[in-house]
Amino acid sequence: MAGKSRESDEVVWFGPRERTATVLLVMVMVGGTLGFMATEQWDAWDSLYMTLTTITTVGAEHVSRAGQMLRAVLILCGVGTAVYASSVLLTLVIDGRLYDRLERRRRRRMIDDLTGHFILCGFGRIGRIIANEFQHRKVPFVVVDRDAESCTEAMELGLLAVSADASNEDVLKRLGIERARGLIAAVGTDAENVYTVLSARLLNPKLFIVSRAESDESRRRIERAGADRVISPYQIGAVQLAQTAIRPAVVDFFQLATSSANLELNMEQVPIASGSSLDGQTIAQASIGQRYGVIIVGIQRADGKMEFNPSADSRMNRGDKLVVLGRADSLRVLESAAAQPVGPA
Repeated sequence: MAGKSRESDEVVWFGPRERTATVLLVMVMVGGTLGFMATEQWDAWDSLYMTLTTITTVGAEHVSRAGQMLRAVLILCGVGTAVYASSVLLTLVIDGRLYDRLERRRRRRMIDDLTGHFILCGFGRIGRIIANEFQHRKVPFVVVDRDAESCTEAMELGLLAVSADASNEDVLKRLGIERARGLIAAVGTDAENVYTVLSARLLNPKLFIVSRAESDESRRRIERAGADRVISPYQIGAVQLAQTAIRPAVVDFFQLATSSANLELNMEQVPIASGSSLDGQTIAQASIGQRYGVIIVGIQRADGKMEFNPSADSRMNRGDKLVVLGRADSLRVLESAAAQPVGPA
């Protein structure tokens, strides 16, 4: 459940070879500077300058016999050290490792800035479809998958991705689970999904968690682990096939209303905030249809009960969620009215 992360918390700028080369070069520079200060009675700058000209074999100045001996040692040791350090640092740039580390640092900062986002665990066939839907709807999210190739593919698509174990609590913390809006567990096996959901629920009891399940038994286990919703792709696919065969026009309508590619019509849920202009109003009093140009399909009450096709006298209260159908711009206006508290008169 708490496997090791494949990506460390901090970006390692220099590996062992780079650190060794840097330390050796600094030692030569410091040793040469101190040596010339002692043998020639020069100040620090002149001594450092002489050390640089010596190890780079550029120019020469008259020095005492002790200074000549020091220069000989620097030429034998320092030149080799400088060449080694230069080759190591150039290799770091040429083979792309420096770019990779800069990219990891940029990705780390972007993840730290995320808030109200989703954590998508798994970038398989289902994870790719979810990511595509999130992209179309401009929903902030980050992908986590233990398969490095899947993460590389996600990053090539311009997504934030981390190659790590999604059930690892440290990984979930790095992905900002305390600030997240929700988590989707769509990793390879039901057992992994159970551990992922359990870890996420322990870290954030208020997090909205959705998970996939292959069987009814796994569904019950994942629900007990703390998932708010458990989806079986096979069951949904079978029901979709049956409904399409029986009532294709109805299925076409809902696909049109819920598709992220549709720009004309959208179906959304709009939460009613406390103190907003809709809080405590009936549908008729708020003139939802006339003012916002949307259709209220249903109201999910704060206790979870769903009221379909509500009447004009139905009252909207804080904590309720309106299931509405309308144009994207109209829905945004309605969402703003449902979220902003009314100021004092």
